[in-house]
Amino acid sequence: MGIVSQEAILELQALMDSVEEPLNITFQNVHQGFRAETLVRFLKARDWNVAKAHKMLVDCLHWRVQNTIDDILAKPIVPIELYGAVRDSQLIGMSGYSREGLPVFAIGVGLSTFDKASVHYYVQSHIQINEYRDRVILLLTIISTIDDLNYPEKTNTYYIVNAPYIFSACWKVVKPLLQERTRKKIQVLPGCGRDELLKIMDIASLPHFCRKDGSGSSRNSENENCFSLDHPFHQQLYNYIKQQSLITEPAQPIKQGSFHVDLPEPAAEETEIAKSLESELQKFEKGNMLSKSTDGIKIDDD
Repeated sequence: MGIVSQEAILELQALMDSVEEPLNITFQNVHQGFRAETLVRFLKARDWNVAKAHKMLVDCLHWRVQNTIDDILAKPIVPIELYGAVRDSQLIGMSGYSREGLPVFAIGVGLSTFDKASVHYYVQSHIQINEYRDRVILLLTIISTIDDLNYPEKTNTYYIVNAPYIFSACWKVVKPLLQERTRKKIQVLPGCGRDELLKIMDIASLPHFCRKDGSGSSRNSENENCFSLDHPFHQQLYNYIKQQSLITEPAQPIKQGSFHVDLPEPAAEETEIAKSLESELQKFEKGNMLSKSTDGIKIDDD
C-alpha cells in the first residue's frame, strides 16, 4: 500500500473518530472489527478522495440508522410460504466458494420476476442477504443503488453467462459509461461459462445453471438449485434470522409485515446509464428481439 493511500486511510480514520454515537454504533456493524479494510473500500469507491469517501460513509451510516438496518437480521419474512414466493421470484443465492475462499453468489438477472410480493419484501430480502454475507459469511471466512452506496467494493468480479444476443448490443452502449474500476470487474463468458469458471472454483461451487455443457440456462436443472429456498444457504440464512428474532424479542410472536427501507436516489451516472440502456432496448423491442435468459455470478471480496 502506497504512502498516499496510507495517508488517506489515516485521514479518513481521524474523521470517523469524531462521528456521533448512533453512527459509531452502526459503523461497528459495518466494519465488524476490520475498520481499516472498510475505510479502504469506501476510499476505493470514491477514487481515494477522502472528502467524498467520508461523505459516502457518513451518508451510509445515516441511512442505516434511519432505517434501523442493524435490526434487519432479526426481522424474518413470514409466513414461510411468503418467503418461498420471494425466493422463487427474486433469483439469487450462494452456490459455494471460489478456490481463494471467497463466496460465490449467483443471480438470475433476466429470470427474476419480482411479482409475488410487494417491493418492500424484495428490498428487505436483498439487504438481509447483504448483511448476512458481511456479518456472518465474510466474518467466518476472515476475509444495485443500495449496494453501490451502502455496500461498496464488496464484489471482486462479476461473471455474466447465458447472455442473449441483445446483451452484446447493450453492453457496447453501457460499457463506456462505466468507471474503469467497474469495467475491469465485469467478464462476459461464452455460453454458461462452465470451463472458465472451473478455473477459479470447484464444480461443487458452480451455480446450477453453469453445470451444463451447452449454453442455455438450466433453471430446472437436476443439480442443486442455489436460488431455491431448499438450498442450504437460504435455509441457514432464514433460520439465522428467525433465531435472531427470538433472541431480540423472546416473548413476542414473530410479526408479519415487510421491513420498509428508504431507497437512496440514484447517482447522475446511473441515471445516464439507465437512459442509454432504455434507448437501446426500445430499438430491440421494435424488432421483437428481446430475450430474458441472462444469468450472473459475482465473487464477493472483503
